[in-house]
Amino acid sequence: MSAIQIQGLRPLCGSVTVQGSKNAVLPMMAASLLAKGTTVLCRVPAIADVYAMFGILESLGCRCSLSDGTAVIDASRVEEVQIPEKFVKAMRSSVMVLGPLIARTGEAVTYYPGGCVLGKRPIDLHLSALRSLGAEIREAGGMIVASAGRLRGTRIRFGFPSVGATENAVMAAVLAQGTTVLENCAREPEITDLCGFLNAMGARISGAGSNTLTVEGASELKPCRYTPGADRICAGTYLAAAMAATGEIAVKGVEPGQLAEPLNVMRRMGAEIETDGKASGIRLRMRKRPRGIVLKTGPYPAFPTDLQSVFLAVACTADGESRLTEEIFEARFAAARMLRRFGAQIRLDDRTAAVTGRSPLTPAIVCAPDLRGGAALAVAALAADGISLIEGCEHIERGYEDICRDLGELGAEVWTIKQKFG
Repeated sequence: MSAIQIQGLRPLCGSVTVQGSKNAVLPMMAASLLAKGTTVLCRVPAIADVYAMFGILESLGCRCSLSDGTAVIDASRVEEVQIPEKFVKAMRSSVMVLGPLIARTGEAVTYYPGGCVLGKRPIDLHLSALRSLGAEIREAGGMIVASAGRLRGTRIRFGFPSVGATENAVMAAVLAQGTTVLENCAREPEITDLCGFLNAMGARISGAGSNTLTVEGASELKPCRYTPGADRICAGTYLAAAMAATGEIAVKGVEPGQLAEPLNVMRRMGAEIETDGKASGIRLRMRKRPRGIVLKTGPYPAFPTDLQSVFLAVACTADGESRLTEEIFEARFAAARMLRRFGAQIRLDDRTAAVTGRSPLTPAIVCAPDLRGGAALAVAALAADGISLIEGCEHIERGYEDICRDLGELGAEVWTIKQKFG
């Protein structure tokens, strides 16, 4: 376990290139099961969730490696169909292996997923979609047992545009017999990226980026080499850090259009934003304290739930009142209790956080409650008058390859401290 030490009230200045997208890479790794042979993914971040997915794939019979951002996955042989419980409980993204594993082998055995504790996060939409495609699914004792012959194309309309359920359905449908039409799909850029990857493998998917996907089933897919997009949530985190600390930074490699609503929020909070409309980067200048804001999370292209925690931290430093409403995960405010240790004034009412900003914040010793909540604590520490310590950084390491390195490139005074127990 490691901790992060941050000296606050140091304006940020510099540039950083964003890592590959965690939320795009993980489903692509799962989708590698669909092709017999070796798939190569470039710009893969060396994060805990990637290694957990390697563990799942290796337990099924794949051979995996990661070197200098290049992941090599040999899925020539799939010898097992049961995903070990230890990986499932550690990472919710394990559920996305269900679709491709059923499509490849006709069987899959798993458990209810874990990962960050963000509320109920039911997977019934995943299971319903797979049943519609012809899978028989039994649930018993916390286990999910699925079986099928060749899946059959069908029409599926999601009751909610779930990212994971859309991904699972697409990955299962690419090898189904006939045509599958998916309606009310999630539209996140990571899904568009997944469709691009699957099409590069020989799938026939149209409508990527819209709320309706049409999948023409193929008899087989072939492995390929593919480069996922940049991590827009990491980019948003570092831009938020500069808003809390003030300064001028450039975040490179991310497509500005994928952060359209967060950038609108930043501008309303007083940030000066420059983009060129391409993936060459976003420049942010913050001359003074941010202004209070009212925002609500929602499915893309609305404000992303994964950035709500870090913007809650920015709101703690704002001049005035802010109200943040969480519409996706009911337990996304786990960071609020730790943010209060910085002297933040946060009042919670069901799914809304009301914040009265102050500056500077007070340095604190805190513990990351989850992945994005841990990043939020780092943002708050940058606005504190002194040195803060963030423990429990294994949560942060699930999604950020090296948050200390990246913040350091932006001029932050930040250190990693290795902690030993026992």
